[in-house]
Amino acid sequence: MTLQAIKYERGRLDILDQLLLPDTSRYVPIKDTEDGWQAIKKMQVRGAPAIAIVGCLSLGVELTNKTFHKLSDLEEFVVERLNYLVTARPTAVNMADAAARFIDFMETLVVEASLDPEEAKNRIIQEFESLLEEDITTNKQIGKNGAEDILKKCGNRPVRILTHCNTGSLATAGYGTALGVVRCLHEQGKLKEVFCTETRPYNQGSRLTAYELVYEKMNATLICDSMAAILMRQKDISAVVVGADRVVANGDTANKIGTYQLAVVAKYHSVPFYVACPLTSFDRSKESGAEIEIEERPFEELTFIKGVKIAAEGINCWNPAFDVTPADLITGGIITELGVFPASLLNNELKKYQKDSI
Repeated sequence: MTLQAIKYERGRLDILDQLLLPDTSRYVPIKDTEDGWQAIKKMQVRGAPAIAIVGCLSLGVELTNKTFHKLSDLEEFVVERLNYLVTARPTAVNMADAAARFIDFMETLVVEASLDPEEAKNRIIQEFESLLEEDITTNKQIGKNGAEDILKKCGNRPVRILTHCNTGSLATAGYGTALGVVRCLHEQGKLKEVFCTETRPYNQGSRLTAYELVYEKMNATLICDSMAAILMRQKDISAVVVGADRVVANGDTANKIGTYQLAVVAKYHSVPFYVACPLTSFDRSKESGAEIEIEERPFEELTFIKGVKIAAEGINCWNPAFDVTPADLITGGIITELGVFPASLLNNELKKYQKDSI
């Protein structure tokens, strides 16, 4: 049974508090968008897909308990709340993408002036709810596409994978992106071993990914972030597979801090480096990674662990939450629900797809 990080039914949303893992599994209620914003900001929920899902469902729950007498009032409220949710963690594009999608949908409802505000409210809530099923379907296709490509490059032999941060059921509606690829390899009996980095300073790898891998009974090994180079030299790593918070037009990719250095080391050791993400993580409005806003987190995340001080008093800290991996270091390709594409060509491939879909 896959871990369930998001529990939802109409009017009620509970999330697994990831700050308490792996010691305690506790669900916390999200009653409105303020709760949703705080949960995202404090990283009780994290992972670009999950951020968008929880953000939108928090608005769905809030809408369930509100009454609107005019369609224009409903539209104003939905637009304002969606834009507010985007500000919680701006580097991840999925919440902004979802906000734009649902603002457009809200505008189409307003055009249907004959709609009753209550009916319009129910329709926007239904759209929010569709994110859960969409995400799981997308993740499974990403997993399948990634597993096929990796096995093709490895002669269909069992593989050893290195992953970073947390990109599994805890970061999505279920199954996962990069960890979805690992899960698919495991289901096919083709996963010899998966290594996960601890992912300092927030330890998403040791707290969350390791938790998922043990839960799923995979052959998994935890390493410190600083062990990646010697791991690739000595342990016959078949591929590195990571997630993404934002991929821009030229293929540059923002992801959890430490991703960039893994890509550099992977290229030196001729280990294919993959990024796995849904198309909702693609942002063609930005030409290169230089345009991506990088969130900086509180210095206490570096100097304390569970309230225990681990650094010298008075030391300066720099704590960017993300880094940007240049497209030419993504040597394996970008794994999407449509297939696996060279990072530098992803924009053109998506244009072709959109043209063929018209």
